[in-house]
Amino acid sequence: MGTLINLRGRSLYRLMKFICGLAFMMYGYDAGVLGGVLLHKPFLNAIGNPTGEWTIALISSSYSLAACVTTLAVSPFTFRLGRRGTILLGNFAAVIGSVIQATSWSVGQLIAGRVFTGFAIGCISSAVPIYLSETGMEIGDRGPANAFNAILLISGVPLAYWIDYGFVQYDTQFSWRVPIAFQCIFAITSGGCMWFLPDTPRWYYARGRPELGDDAFCRLTDLPLEHPKIQQTRREIFIAMEAELEAKSSLKWTQFLTSGITDKTPLRIVRRLCICFWLPFIREWTGSSMLAYYSTVTLSQAGASPSLVSLLAGVQNIIFAAGCVPLYFTVERMGRRTILLWGAIVMSTLMLIFLVLQAINPTTPMRWTSIAIIWIFLFVMGWAWQGAVWLYCSEIGPLEYRHFAGSITAFGEWLSTFLFVMILPIGLANIKWRFWIFVLVGNLVAVVFVYFLCPETGGKALEEIDWIFAKPGTFAPGDKRTTGNGDRYDAEEQKGWTTEEKHMEEVRQAAATDKVNR
Repeated sequence: MGTLINLRGRSLYRLMKFICGLAFMMYGYDAGVLGGVLLHKPFLNAIGNPTGEWTIALISSSYSLAACVTTLAVSPFTFRLGRRGTILLGNFAAVIGSVIQATSWSVGQLIAGRVFTGFAIGCISSAVPIYLSETGMEIGDRGPANAFNAILLISGVPLAYWIDYGFVQYDTQFSWRVPIAFQCIFAITSGGCMWFLPDTPRWYYARGRPELGDDAFCRLTDLPLEHPKIQQTRREIFIAMEAELEAKSSLKWTQFLTSGITDKTPLRIVRRLCICFWLPFIREWTGSSMLAYYSTVTLSQAGASPSLVSLLAGVQNIIFAAGCVPLYFTVERMGRRTILLWGAIVMSTLMLIFLVLQAINPTTPMRWTSIAIIWIFLFVMGWAWQGAVWLYCSEIGPLEYRHFAGSITAFGEWLSTFLFVMILPIGLANIKWRFWIFVLVGNLVAVVFVYFLCPETGGKALEEIDWIFAKPGTFAPGDKRTTGNGDRYDAEEQKGWTTEEKHMEEVRQAAATDKVNR
């Protein structure tokens, strides 16, 4: 492992992307692997052939619930653990959970294993996007890195499906235990390599460990500490930290109850954290998980014959994963907001067409058209909303609260996944095609939400994003504007000051003026 310790520059960052991608691929694999064996006879025999109608649902949902609870439960500790430490904890828990599940001989043991893996995925899903964003040394690194992450995440789902599809042809206990144990490979490889990698420079600085932060910066850039690029980035990080500490004093928990609408803090911290919750929540409302989790159900309802449903479901999962690929090449060119907005508009249009086709008495060509619409919808979803949401939320969280932003993003993801996956079969059984009106509304809400509340973050350093959301009158690094009270600094007084000292004074005075105004 000495090679990993000595890696520097772009080679180090490429390895970080691959390791994080493996962790997210396990996330996708684990989400899909149990669904392929739930009705497999050897599996049911092993857990005592449960007959209660809620037993299978409890086995499946325990994973989502554990991930949902974990994302909030660990948030007070993840800042101390670090981005790297949280990922390591997640991989360790994943191995334990996989072993418990793969050796299960009862419903209780299986649920216990699902809870462990849910805990693992809660840690990984909240920390990996932040780790990738904070270790990207170039402004254009964050988009492709998180897009690559999304590709591997969704690729884990069809991988699980096809591994299940192959193994369930055999009538043995190994036919379901091997696919479940297989996820250990992802966890051991990802965690084993992560052990030898550094945490992010920004986390080291925020924790008061500048020597380690400097060392991580030098490794990631392959430049000496004295290089102007490193010195400039360090100054911007410390300026942002100072501004966030000043803004922290004005935070009130009641602002979260209004989703940040009443947020009057200089850097709009509450509003940004609320966006981190609602954006992934709305993503699930648009129908992505509902169509993925119940692919066989929705395909059957759309008109696919029973003999083709399993094959078409596998193809559908591959199309969803393929949709994530274009994001890698377009996210920096088009920008996050543009992709989210136009993706939501196209998805709304497609869902409206699908709704109309479901409402009328379809002929065979219309049934195939409905299936084609679902596939196009999922392809667009993969491109526009799957990876872009993780990326956007990992960027807009302030440094001191970025761990909480990651947790609340994952919490919004898992809470909405649990809710919407639970209600889809109930809705389809009771109100038939009218349920898709609810999904259409989710897509329209996505359009409105992005248009009014999500400014563009592409082409900006992480520290510059603070100032996109900042209240008018708050100073941005390098700006030559007036302070919050309209006064300008006297040029004579600033003679002999370093650039960092000037910026720090601007931030302090702007924050002090804001306190007086409040």
